[in-house]
Amino acid sequence: MTYSSEDLQRFLDIATEAACAGGAVLQHYWGNLSNIQQKGRPGDLVTEADKAAEKEVLAVLRRHVPTHAILAEESGSIGKQTDELLWAVDPLDGTTNYTHQYPFCGCSVGLLINNQPAVGAIFDPVHNHLFRAAKGLGATCNREPISVSKTETLADSLLVTGFAYDRRETIDNNYAEFCELTHLTRGVRRGGAASIDLAYVACGRLDGYWERGLSPWDVAAGVILVQEAGGKVTAYDEGSFDIGSGRILATNGHIHSELSDVLADVDPLARFAPSGS
Repeated sequence: MTYSSEDLQRFLDIATEAACAGGAVLQHYWGNLSNIQQKGRPGDLVTEADKAAEKEVLAVLRRHVPTHAILAEESGSIGKQTDELLWAVDPLDGTTNYTHQYPFCGCSVGLLINNQPAVGAIFDPVHNHLFRAAKGLGATCNREPISVSKTETLADSLLVTGFAYDRRETIDNNYAEFCELTHLTRGVRRGGAASIDLAYVACGRLDGYWERGLSPWDVAAGVILVQEAGGKVTAYDEGSFDIGSGRILATNGHIHSELSDVLADVDPLARFAPSGS
């Protein structure tokens, strides 16, 4: 089915309402957490804020689009995951940051159409920044248009990345890539919230982002932001982006090939390889 710009605008308004509803919950709990739990691997946390924010996001989606499928970080799969329309929800991206009151987190609500990011809203509850985008409708921050940076070379770039929860268990842990690109650029930041990393690429605060070990809810909203802001999103090797791969390369477009080439050439740091590798 083909969706019109009016359809996409409606979905964007729903995503915005949902992200803001979740974000309001995050503002309420900021600095007031009493129940912090570890879900599995070290550092993979969940709090009452995650659960309460997701409850609000899902309530908005169920009110407006009750038949649509949802993939939410805390609630898991709701509805048929192979449906044409699938909402991907991260109620609190950057939970570890949030628990430490490190101000880099967001509530992310994205819509996949035929498994491709098409609509996204990300609300930063600390700075009151609302990032929005939909396919063909542009990208904004607090309703003002945004665009990617004009940085033309990797040497002049500022990048961001992250490290997955399984980094202690796999040699494919991104440590070597981080070191190599720190050496080749003006710097590499580790944000700790993929949705905000992508939003910052979209608005030109950062020039590029790569990461592995991601879930669809981490990036569904941010990918369309970067694309609508004039950036480029692919696999590491510049092939088509696959939201199920867990890997992403997102840039302003100018440095994309340079960054891809470096990622292809880096060997893992053997010092950090898990035993038995």
